[in-house]
Amino acid sequence: MGVLEAVCISVEKGTVKVPVPSAELRENWGIEGDAHAGEWHRQISLLAGESIDAVRAVLPELEYGMFGENLVTRGIDLPRLHVGDRLQVGDAVLLEVTQIGKECHNGGCVIQQATGDCIMPREGIFCRVLAGGQVAPGSSVVVV
Repeated sequence: MGVLEAVCISVEKGTVKVPVPSAELRENWGIEGDAHAGEWHRQISLLAGESIDAVRAVLPELEYGMFGENLVTRGIDLPRLHVGDRLQVGDAVLLEVTQIGKECHNGGCVIQQATGDCIMPREGIFCRVLAGGQVAPGSSVVVV
């Protein structure tokens, strides 16, 4: 079992996401108030805290949300998940993996330019919300 380490949102597309104390996930929509929510296959983005730690070894000032991730997990091997796998977050939220990775914008994000690499294309995952509810750092995360 893993744990939710951070929840991040951005109110406008193309801006860095910022950590929030909690969020409401809405079925077939995403996070209330997040610019990337909507009726599409990439409603929520996830990245492993362990992956972020590896980048922090080179860029110690890296904050949660800088990769554009909504949820940061710890203790779940996200890169080993497949499209169709499901995650339960807390007591109510159910997510389904819809995409693995994505290309960085405009030929490379700020992190890629600073470090020569970006983990989101390889290790980020995207999900749609099958069942909504409230989540906050400390919520459990389980592959079901």
